[in-house]
Amino acid sequence: MTTVEPGLVVLAPGDVPDAEALRSLVTEPCRPVLIQGLCRNWPAVEAAATSADTLLHYLAALDAGGSAEAFVGDPSIGGRYHYGEALGGFNFERQTMRFAAALERIVATSTVPGSASIYVGSLPTDTYLPGFADANRVTMLPTTVRPRIWVGHPSVVACHHDNYDNMACVVAGRRRFTLFPPDAIGDLYVGPIDNTLAGQPISLAVGSPIDDPRFPRFAAARERALVVELEPGDALYVPKLWWHQVEATAPFNVLVNYWWDAFAAGPDSPYTTMLLALAAIAERPVRERAAWRAYFDQYVFRPSGHPLAHLPVERHGLLGTGQQGRLRATVMRLLRGT
Repeated sequence: MTTVEPGLVVLAPGDVPDAEALRSLVTEPCRPVLIQGLCRNWPAVEAAATSADTLLHYLAALDAGGSAEAFVGDPSIGGRYHYGEALGGFNFERQTMRFAAALERIVATSTVPGSASIYVGSLPTDTYLPGFADANRVTMLPTTVRPRIWVGHPSVVACHHDNYDNMACVVAGRRRFTLFPPDAIGDLYVGPIDNTLAGQPISLAVGSPIDDPRFPRFAAARERALVVELEPGDALYVPKLWWHQVEATAPFNVLVNYWWDAFAAGPDSPYTTMLLALAAIAERPVRERAAWRAYFDQYVFRPSGHPLAHLPVERHGLLGTGQQGRLRATVMRLLRGT
């Protein structure tokens, strides 16, 4: 185990042999982890090492014939998919095409100057490429965690966060991740949460010119950025809620990723809880919000430990271990007004 930049840990595949090591070394510390060569023995990575056409034929043999939405951008955007002027629309088109046709078009035009940029992402391999997941596995992940595939020309995916743990594996080309910790959110100038490029809100400041007058606080975040370069076969663990811009830098790029929640205690998403808190608390007076913050700290975030540590465990009631089901039932009853 080595550290190459503050906050980034680098592991060899043998350092993470199983699910227990994944939890203790990777997910629980909630910090980015580069696992060099984790996927180097995948058949897909070996095919890509031969040529783009070899990988194309490997994927085509698995293709189920499905259609997908592709981002298609004019050459002038340089593969940087983003909003249009004044957040009015986007600087690319969404086109539906067969996955096989998109893949062929991406490979065929990858070395043709002036071609439109094409990007197809977040496609479940079980749907589009049956058999891929079993032949190309991250063995320390549960088999219930299923991969998605991302294919395209050189591109810049706007800086965003995910609500799940993310293991990103480079199959072809190279990827550059620029990461920011969750508490940098106030310096990233985040756009709308309900008018997004692909589901998650994005930072408007990342990728802007240095000293851009629109984003004066971004200088503080820029100093905290972690930049990670991935080669084919490498994998990067991105903890949930870490911001990341993803650049594909080769003419032809393929990435496979896995999303999962390593610490889910039930069906409820923390993001859903945050939205409900927005509706209930965000527009209350300043002093009342501060009061609720104290209660959230005491009961939810627990900087001083369990809020009822002074009582016997059998008296913890709804705050006892494993009470998520009772808590959820109580919340649902309150929401129904019963």
